[in-house]
Amino acid sequence: MPAQIQRYRSRISGPLLDRIDIHIDAPALSLTELRSEKAGETSAAIRTRAHAARTRQQERFTGTKVTANARMTHAQIRRHCPIDSMLGDLLQQAMEQLCLSARAYDRILKVARTIADLAGRERIEAPHLLEAIQYRSLDRTLFY
Repeated sequence: MPAQIQRYRSRISGPLLDRIDIHIDAPALSLTELRSEKAGETSAAIRTRAHAARTRQQERFTGTKVTANARMTHAQIRRHCPIDSMLGDLLQQAMEQLCLSARAYDRILKVARTIADLAGRERIEAPHLLEAIQYRSLDRTLFY
């Protein structure tokens, strides 16, 4: 089975993968996790957070044709996704180590902006950027 999965994945081109914003590995839960009595986040809480993030995005793009972070133009990315030099260095290092494309750079910033929106933050912070990078790094470990 792993050989078949690898053969299928190898048929997906890099340019196609670059157009997918988030790649997530969702492994099966362990028995310990299944047996845990710790409650996870409720659907209602997630819905509230997502709605607030979406409202933030709609307000950000008022007066434009853009309605969501994923649709930002290059100029809007520069305006709404500023990162300081420390985060810029971090992103540059990730780009080089993972051999990511210029398209991936913009997509990472868009996803980081959305993660920051979900966290209720005005600016992209290190945890938001690191999470966004993680979503791009999966394609490099699984497909190459």
